[in-house]
Amino acid sequence: MQPEALAQAMLNGLLMGLVYSLIALGLTLIYGVMDIVNFAHGEFLMISMYTAYWLYVLFAMDPLVSLPICALLLFMIGVLTHKLIISRVLAAPMSAQIFATFGLMVFLQATAQFLWTANYRLIQVSLASGRLEVFKGVFVGTPQLLASVGAIVATAFIYWLIARTETGRALEATAEDKEAAALMGINTDRVFAIAWGIGAACVGIAGALLATYYYIFPNVGSIFALTAFVTVALGGFGSISGAFVAGILIGLVENWAGLFLPAFKYAIVLLVYLTVVLIRPQGLFGKW
Repeated sequence: MQPEALAQAMLNGLLMGLVYSLIALGLTLIYGVMDIVNFAHGEFLMISMYTAYWLYVLFAMDPLVSLPICALLLFMIGVLTHKLIISRVLAAPMSAQIFATFGLMVFLQATAQFLWTANYRLIQVSLASGRLEVFKGVFVGTPQLLASVGAIVATAFIYWLIARTETGRALEATAEDKEAAALMGINTDRVFAIAWGIGAACVGIAGALLATYYYIFPNVGSIFALTAFVTVALGGFGSISGAFVAGILIGLVENWAGLFLPAFKYAIVLLVYLTVVLIRPQGLFGKW
C-alpha cells in the first residue's frame, strides 16, 4: 500500500468526519434537552439539500450563498415540528414519541419522492468546485474542504452559544431538570422549540455544504441519519464535544476500512461502536 493512499484515506476520513459531527450535533442537542430521538433528522438534511439545489437551478444561487437561507428555513421547520407534533406527544409514552418522528420521516421521504421523483440530482459546478494538492500525490476536493471548515465553524458557534449565552444556559438548565428550570422562570416550551430549531439548523448548514458535491435524492437523509445515530451514541447522548470527536473517529475508521475492506467498511464502523459501548455504555463523553 502506497503511503499516499494511506494519507489520502486519512484526509478524506477527517473531512467527512467533520461533516458527520455537524449532522450529529443537531441530533444530540435535541436529545440532550428533551430526551427525544428525532428519526426525521436525516430528512431535514434532505430538505436542506433540495433547497440548495432548487435555489441553484431556479435562481442561479450557489449553495455557499444560499447556506444562510437553508439554515434559516430548517430552523423554522424545526420550530414548527416542535409546535405541531412534538409538543403534543411530550407527555405521551416513549413509543408514541418514537412513532411521531418516525412517521414524520416516512412522510417527508414520500413527499420528496412525489414532488421530485427518485432521480438523482447533482450540482455540477459551484463556487467550491476544484481540488488542491496538499502534498505530492495527496489531493483534497475544495467542496469537501469548505464543508469541513463550515462544519468546524458551525460547531464552534453552537458550542459558544451553549456555553456563553443566556439562551445556552436556559438550554442546559432545561436539559438538567425541566421542572426546576420552569420554577426558575425559564419558559421551557420556548427552550424546547429553540432546541429543535437549532438542531434542524445544524443539518440545514450541513445540507447546503453537502449539496456542493453529493448526490441529492429523496432517501439521501437515511444514509447520513444512520451514521449520525451511531455518532451520537458513540460520543454520548447529549454531548456536543462527544458528537464532534465521534464524528471524526467514524469518518477516519470508515475511510481506512474502505481502503482495505471496502465491502465491510460500515460493518467495521459498527464493530468499533459496539466495542466502545460494551466497555463504556454511556459513550466516550456521556455522563450516564
